[in-house]
Amino acid sequence: MIDDELMARALSLARRAWDEGEVPVGAVVVLDGEIVGEGWNRPIGSHDPSAHAEIQALRAAGAAVGNYRLVDCELFVTLEPCVMCSGAIMNARIKRVVFGARDAKTGACGSVVDLFGDGRLNHHTSIVPAVRADECILLLKQFFHERRLQKRSP
Repeated sequence: MIDDELMARALSLARRAWDEGEVPVGAVVVLDGEIVGEGWNRPIGSHDPSAHAEIQALRAAGAAVGNYRLVDCELFVTLEPCVMCSGAIMNARIKRVVFGARDAKTGACGSVVDLFGDGRLNHHTSIVPAVRADECILLLKQFFHERRLQKRSP
């Protein structure tokens, strides 16, 4: 599968998060061209602040491959990972992260901080930004627009 197709799958998972009332972010972990883990945002429904899409996908991939080290795996996510998720990505030894929308508030791949570019850290992951960015941004904008409208309704 190519980056575009894998981001399409992550977008599908992001829509699932939306359907569950969560911020629409989806993620997939890929090893040798095969999806080994999927996740979507679930912090609200699971009452777990760590239940971001990336963490869900990493947990599923770890279980699938039988190791918390996901060497040679790639992560595709619709939104730039935050510091928490970036730390987990580093600890898992993900070799490449492909993301859609930049996150000007919490992005840790260059938007706010660049953890993956910090030479003091012991693992370096390749970053590919802006894959299907317009779709990822639009999905988030539509979600938050709808939420604002719901708050205004009696």
